[in-house]
Amino acid sequence: MSDITLYSWPTPNGVKASITLEELNLAYKTVPINISTNIQKEEWFLKINPNGRIPAITDGSQRVFESGSIMLYLADKYDTDRKISYAPGTPEYIEQLSWLMFQMGGLGPMQGQANHFRVYASVRSDYAIKRYIDETKRLYSVLESRLQGSAFLAGEKYTIADIANYTWVRSAPGSLEIDLAEFPAVKKWVEEIGKRGAVQKGLTIPDSGRTEAERNEGSKASRARIDAMTNSDKH
Repeated sequence: MSDITLYSWPTPNGVKASITLEELNLAYKTVPINISTNIQKEEWFLKINPNGRIPAITDGSQRVFESGSIMLYLADKYDTDRKISYAPGTPEYIEQLSWLMFQMGGLGPMQGQANHFRVYASVRSDYAIKRYIDETKRLYSVLESRLQGSAFLAGEKYTIADIANYTWVRSAPGSLEIDLAEFPAVKKWVEEIGKRGAVQKGLTIPDSGRTEAERNEGSKASRARIDAMTNSDKH
């Protein structure tokens, strides 16, 4: 029996947790953490996640923070049928863990920096934009190589490793104008995962009050703002 509360916002990291919860059909409460208001830096939330980031969960008296840790915790404790995970100690589990860490240590940080410099920065840096978008695409090429020979990242079964990478890759066309047609196996994988009911629901939790189309329009306007900066604005 779970007593789970999800503290989150519908970002690529945030929806990793909500999709995992939905895939496992677990009951949970949701506390929206609107990161634009800095609520995640308040003392009460820092007791749940000392790093002041979303997502985080509590399960009774147990706190779990960092999205990868949340996914592993939920899978290890609640995925007894191994619906979206492999059993610890198996070769497939190690493959799953490797691709999860690939996202946590590579794809997420690099694409996150690309998003910052291309969409959110207050100054324009052509060097930083090129560096981080190029590295994001390089990481997509790694996914492409894997998915050309494997239905899913950890093997023939959809797992938390796919969820973790999917939530970032799916956002790239809207935020960074990356055309997934450059990576046909990745594009097909994104499309197939996007058909899952639990994924579709998880992407909307918690409700931010903005549709995905509205968020993409906001990113477009922000990119135009950066593009309009003059050479004197560049750093």
